[in-house]
Formats: sequence, C-alpha cells, structure tokens
Amino acid sequence: MKTFGVTGTAVLLCLIAITIVPAYAQQDPQEPQTKREEQAKPEEQKGEKQAKPDSQQQERARQQKEQQQQDRAQQQKQDQSQKQKDQQQQQAERKQQQQQDLNKQHQQQNAQAQQQQRLSKERQQELIAQQKQRVAQYRQHEGDQQQRQQAAQQQAARLQQEHRQAQYRFQEDYLERMRQQQARFDEDREHDYENDPYFYTAPIYRYYRGGNYYEANEYRADLLRRAVNYGYAEGFRTGQADRQDHWRSNYRDAYAYQDANYGYTGYYVDQNEYNYYFREGFQRGYQDGFESRYRYGRYSNGSYSILGGILGQILNFESLR
Repeated sequence: MKTFGVTGTAVLLCLIAITIVPAYAQQDPQEPQTKREEQAKPEEQKGEKQAKPDSQQQERARQQKEQQQQDRAQQQKQDQSQKQKDQQQQQAERKQQQQQDLNKQHQQQNAQAQQQQRLSKERQQELIAQQKQRVAQYRQHEGDQQQRQQAAQQQAARLQQEHRQAQYRFQEDYLERMRQQQARFDEDREHDYENDPYFYTAPIYRYYRGGNYYEANEYRADLLRRAVNYGYAEGFRTGQADRQDHWRSNYRDAYAYQDANYGYTGYYVDQNEYNYYFREGFQRGYQDGFESRYRYGRYSNGSYSILGGILGQILNFESLR
C-alpha cells in the first residue's frame, strides 16, 4: 500500500507538470518580438527625423551651389562684355588719335608748302584792299539792323500764332547768338592785316561754284568748311523743332536759313558765298533733324557736324599741287 501511495503521488505530479507546461507553452511567442519592435520604433523615428533635416540641408546646399555657379557665370559674362567694350573704346581712341596725328601732319606740310610759296607784296595789298571793301559792305548790311529786327519779330509773332513753341524758342536762341556775334565783330575795329596769314598765304585749292572757278588757301577753305558745318548744325535744330511742333517740313521757311549769317566774321570770303555754303549745310541738317536720323551728319562731343564725305561733295576742292 505504501508503495502504491508513492507511485500515485508521482503520477499525480507528472499529470500536473504535463498540464502546466503546455499552458506555459501556449503563451504568445510574438510578445517579446512585439516589445522589441515597439522599443525600436522610437529609434527609427529618431533616425527618420535626423535623416529629414540632413536631406533638406543637402538640398539647400545644392541650390546654394547652383546659385553661386550662376552668379559666377553671370559675372564672367559681364566682365567679358566690359572687356570687349573697353577694347572697342581703346581701338576707337587709337584710331581717333591716329587721325588727329595725320591731320596735324597734313597741316604742318601745308603750312610748310604755303610758307615756301608766300604771296608777293603786290598780291597781299590787293587782297587787303578787297578785304577792307568786304568789311565795309558787311558793316553796311549789319547797319540795317532795325529792318532785320522787324523781320524777326514778324516771324516770331507768326510762330506763336501757329503754336510752334519749339521753333519759336530756337529762333530766339539764334537771334541771341547773332547779337553776340555782332558785338564781337564791332569790337574788331583794328584788324592786323599785315600779320594775318590769310593775306600772304598762297592758294592750295581750286573749287567751282556758280559757273566760275575760285582759288583758296587753307584759311579760306577752313572758313567755307565751317560755313557748311554751321549750316548743318542750325538746320538740324530747326528741323528738330518743326518735328517737335508736329509741323510740316519746310526748311526755306526758317529764319536761320533766310539769314544764313551765323558764323560769318566778314573776313576771307564774300557774304553771299558764305550764305551759299551755309544753306547747303542747312538743308541737309534740317532733313536729318526733321526725320530724326543722321544721314548727312553726326552728333559728337555736344555738337553737330556734317560728314566728311558729304562736305567733300559740297565743296569739291581740287588740289593745286
């Protein structure tokens, strides 16, 4: 019996063990794994948060680098453009300096040639006598100042009636400059004819006008060039004023064209000859000013001047040498 009791107890313990072990084994085997996953999530989220700022920072760095590259490319382009402009300006300055040197050389050569061919005393006295007569005629013309003022006043009144304010302002400016010119001429009462190189310098050009040939030395030729250039400048401003006033094109109607004396000093050429060449420049300047272009001339250093080729066609100087 005792042996049976011990045996029964052992069997009972085995049965209990068999019951407990499966129950323990039936616990969720994924529970530790779930806990591990839950513990890993904050680490992953932390890693994602760290990765996101790093990606944004890299994008900003990339954009900044691209912007810097673009800025450098733009700066290089600007530097290259400025370099080209500087080179062009230097070339233009060198060309201009070369032309000035060439002109100076020609002037020196002409002066030397003129000095070698100095006019005789008899010819000098003839030219001086002609000049004194020319001055007397010019003073007589300027003596009709009252009549000229009346014509200018009538012209000014008509311009105001036609509401041509730009043309009116230009005419008033022209009249003021003519008054200043007359004042300078009146002051020159004691001209030194004996030492004026015009009267002893031999002619070097020949030109044709009005069916006749004329000769000119460098001083006479220079005055005729100035007549054309003065005419071009005054014509340009006159045409520009008519365009601003929305007026029809008519250079002959302008007071400056009718007067044609701006720049004339009373010396070296007759007044009607100066007027002729002044008007030749005036009508071309008027066309450029009215049409807002530079076909016959140019604008440089604050002044208008006719192109050299056009000037040569108008004067048509032929060298005597």
